[in-house]
Amino acid sequence: MIETLRQDLYARLAPVANAWAKALGSDAAYPGTLAAYLDRCHAAGQGRPTPLLLRYEEGGYNCLHQDLYGELVFPLQATILLSDPERDFDGGEFVLVEQRPRMQSRAEVVRLAQGEAVIFAVRDRPRRGGRGVHRAILRHGVSRIRQGRRFALGIIFHDAA
Repeated sequence: MIETLRQDLYARLAPVANAWAKALGSDAAYPGTLAAYLDRCHAAGQGRPTPLLLRYEEGGYNCLHQDLYGELVFPLQATILLSDPERDFDGGEFVLVEQRPRMQSRAEVVRLAQGEAVIFAVRDRPRRGGRGVHRAILRHGVSRIRQGRRFALGIIFHDAA
């Protein structure tokens, strides 16, 4: 079921990834299927699948980070909340921080309901500024769990080295 979801999401996100690469002046090109992209990962020595089951207990959190597991990186990923925040845990919001040139970083907090997903940039995304398009660097994490237990599914489209 997870592999099918990974394939379906990839097919929908590949056109976005290609548009982002073009906007950033990159020669990266992402094929239309996950299988074709994973062939590239495997040829580059990245053969370990990356979907993650994430579990956070009371007091746990996830520091801001980027999921970079090799030279080839698909620019988007997804997280699906499996737990019910109304019943299973308190806290544990998804946090996304964008670094902005010559400005303060900006944080966005995403409160998901059970079964909802957030799709976000792995490392960077194009951002239009006063001088054209530039790379906005992003990191993500999870705020502290105040009580309960939180489970989520992380879907990363590039395999790991």
